[in-house]
Amino acid sequence: MPMKTPQEYIESLRKLKLVVYLFGKRVENVVDDPIIRPSLNAVAMTYALATNPKHEEIMTATSHITGKKINRFTHIHRSVDDLVKKSKMGRVLGSMTGCCFQRCVGMDALNALSMTTYDIDAKHKTEYNKRFLKYLEYVQENDLVCDGAMTDPKGDRSLPPHKQADPDLFLHVVEERKDGIVVRGAKAHQTGAVNSHEVIVMPTISMREEDKDYAVSFAVPSDTNGIMYIIGRQSCDTRKAEECKIDQGNILFGGHEALMVFDNVFVPWERVFMYKEYEFAGQLVEQFASYHRQSYACKVGVGDVLIGATQTIAEYNGTEKASHVKDKIIEMNHLNETLYCGCIACAAEGHREPSGTYYVDPLLANVHKQNVTRFPYEIARIAQDIAGGLLVTLPSEADLRSADVGKWMEKYYAARSDIPMENRMRILRLIENLTLGTAAVGYLTESMHGAGSPQAQRIMISRLVDMKEKQKNAKRLCGITDAGAREG
Repeated sequence: MPMKTPQEYIESLRKLKLVVYLFGKRVENVVDDPIIRPSLNAVAMTYALATNPKHEEIMTATSHITGKKINRFTHIHRSVDDLVKKSKMGRVLGSMTGCCFQRCVGMDALNALSMTTYDIDAKHKTEYNKRFLKYLEYVQENDLVCDGAMTDPKGDRSLPPHKQADPDLFLHVVEERKDGIVVRGAKAHQTGAVNSHEVIVMPTISMREEDKDYAVSFAVPSDTNGIMYIIGRQSCDTRKAEECKIDQGNILFGGHEALMVFDNVFVPWERVFMYKEYEFAGQLVEQFASYHRQSYACKVGVGDVLIGATQTIAEYNGTEKASHVKDKIIEMNHLNETLYCGCIACAAEGHREPSGTYYVDPLLANVHKQNVTRFPYEIARIAQDIAGGLLVTLPSEADLRSADVGKWMEKYYAARSDIPMENRMRILRLIENLTLGTAAVGYLTESMHGAGSPQAQRIMISRLVDMKEKQKNAKRLCGITDAGAREG
């Protein structure tokens, strides 16, 4: 089957029988729901650009299984060049959508599993990698969107999974059958969950033998019996359902998160990729996390949009020539390009694993993500500074269209005489969307907590930095020997 077009992707979602709840009610038509649809549009862009000759080189790849042309989001990295193109793809899509486009988690899960299943097989003589490659071929042939499901609710963070008061607070195996397993639990913060065809489940932390029932990884169709989605709230989310489109800020795209409940879900053996091999749970988590921390190249693309919006509002306000405004926009670009340096660096320093998959440099991936937890917040602060207070005091589009008060908005919210007041309103709403509204989830909060908390990255940095080598060189240069004696 050839790669899907955006419309084919949308129609494929209509065939799914998802159980989705939003605001306490069952959503019968997920595809056309006005609050969910902007997030679907963002995923559709990953299909649109893959068929665009301008972006074909970074959006597509050649399958190492079939030799066919595939969407890069279903590809297993086979070279450093693949890793670099992944970062470039993330930036392009972020700049095209101004939000999270939701396919990175699944791509990163596929690549992590390609390595971990190989390593489990090498130790235990299992056939997980064979199962995985068969599943991967299915994903590639059908050009599917995969949701990577890692984060468990966790309950009491001071306790391991097997000591939780409620055992379901970490997803776990509750029954083993001849034809498969039954699992129960939940996965939280699931980005783009209801826009996905498949769900790839992974453990969320390192495990000990006592937690082996929680050391499980598998894939199931997103509409499998027993799976339920509860859509999370976002700031300003109901604006998407209003007739006044300007107030949405980003009138085309958006994102969503969901709690994914697994209520006694059956998984056939051919789709199980880890089963109680607890000593490999931490490896899978770390390999996935490193890939996903690289994936925050997307924030660079969204940052491009915010910087462009900030320059535009400065011009509309007539402040673009002020030295402090110019300097602040330089700082925004400096921070954003520094982020790009990080994701390109961890890709360029990537290496080949025994499975044949190319893996990013994990130290640099964690350094990159640590910067992502900080720089977008400063970029957003500067954007709000330059935009001014009207960003949060502006009346609605309904007021602008009102026969009674619209004329007063046109009169008193005008800035430069050659710029329509409506254009000023539109760009302010976009900045609001990116720094305070629904897109702020994907640009700010996700920058902080996505792919693990800031402390998770700091822990990995402390583990991966070769401190002994740094000390060795420092001592050598000042004449300190290992015995503590001083060289002449």
